Amino acid sequence: MAMSDNLKGAGLMMTAMAGFTLNDVCIKALAGDLPLMQVIFLRGVLTSSLIAIAAWWMGALSFAIPPADRRLIAIRCVAEAAAAWFFLTALYHMPIANLTAILQALPLVVTLGAALVFGEQVGWRRMTAILAGFTGVLLIVRPGTEVFSIYSVLGVLTVLCAAVRDLVTRRLSRDVPSLTVTLFTAIAVAMLGLVLGLREDWQMPNAREASLIGGAALLVLGAYLTIIMAMRVGEISFVAPFRYTGLLVAIVAGLIVFGEFPDLLTWVGSGIVVASGLFAFWRERRLSLPRPRVPPR
Repeated sequence: MAMSDNLKGAGLMMTAMAGFTLNDVCIKALAGDLPLMQVIFLRGVLTSSLIAIAAWWMGALSFAIPPADRRLIAIRCVAEAAAAWFFLTALYHMPIANLTAILQALPLVVTLGAALVFGEQVGWRRMTAILAGFTGVLLIVRPGTEVFSIYSVLGVLTVLCAAVRDLVTRRLSRDVPSLTVTLFTAIAVAMLGLVLGLREDWQMPNAREASLIGGAALLVLGAYLTIIMAMRVGEISFVAPFRYTGLLVAIVAGLIVFGEFPDLLTWVGSGIVVASGLFAFWRERRLSLPRPRVPPR
């Protein structure tokens, strides 16, 4: 039996989330071995090169960008570079499952941002889901307790910067190829690593470290390509919720690779965040469905 487009899209989305998460595993495995900015720069150079080749091969490389889109892409690059710095700094110092759980609040923050910035309608049900999701994040971060650290704050800042990136992306013209935008973003992140890395003592990676950086770059490329295909194959409202499978991959990888296992409150908080996001997706999909016409009496 042939697989439906929605199921294909869901499979591609799960593949993309696994790719992004396993990339994080590769980077975290380098903690204590190589300076963070050196890792960001080297991975960025490899990722940018691979994306440029893929975009050229697919005919999606175009530098004829309207002036209005250039400004939006510049804002997107700054937001993405900041998000990368916050996220990877936190990743070096906190459990990968906890950090990934915080990031699951991103769709809720984007929904709230769209309401505040673009005036999109958000009813009380989705607003309640957003507030519940923020409560879940607080259970994970737990400010004022011994579990709390500055790195948890960096995780929250990652979500805010990523929300700015996604909101700006919504305003880009449809004529601008996705891979071109992704290429500019990857270059911006690499440049961040180069500039901030001037304060670090870089060293020559050994075979293991080079393999992890190269693997991370390949995983990021694969994740970018599959998430673009996922959004083009299936309905976004059906496919998007499968992004939460990345949290499952992070929990399993954290346990197997780093011996990390979330505590009870992190489980509870993660569950609330995911449930809130799924409800928000479901509600948005329901509101987008055409209403049945009422026959005249």
